[in-house]
Amino acid sequence: MPQISIDVQELTVGQLSARSGAAVSALHFYESKGLISSRRTAGNQRRFDRDTLRRVAFIRAAQRVGIPLATIREALAELPDERTPNHEDWARLSEAWRGELDARIQQLGRLRDHLDGCIGCGCLSLESCVLSNPDDRIGQFGSGSRLLVERRV
Repeated sequence: MPQISIDVQELTVGQLSARSGAAVSALHFYESKGLISSRRTAGNQRRFDRDTLRRVAFIRAAQRVGIPLATIREALAELPDERTPNHEDWARLSEAWRGELDARIQQLGRLRDHLDGCIGCGCLSLESCVLSNPDDRIGQFGSGSRLLVERRV
């Protein structure tokens, strides 16, 4: 991992990519979604504050546990003066996300346990299909191909 002098307070997108492990395209995407920000030089090159490294680490850690980018953006926007997230911020936010993650883990466990039942089906529209109709939520709308009807509207 390339070292950057402590005296350097701004990073190029290449330096940020090399230090954070995020692809340059991912950094551009994060910036377009308002997760990180940069300033432009007179030559129109991006420069990121050094603390953007921690923000990128925060974003990537949250993504690894399945937190959607929109939720991550909301969490970062709650920080005063858009400062870099610290240990206390992560503890508070991860506690808030725990219920959502637990529900997703349970859902994935149910999908895994019932996956072999779908192999012979092929259409993924059976009343009992846990992939396209978990807990028969669509059954309340009547019989027939409700998924197709709903998609056409």
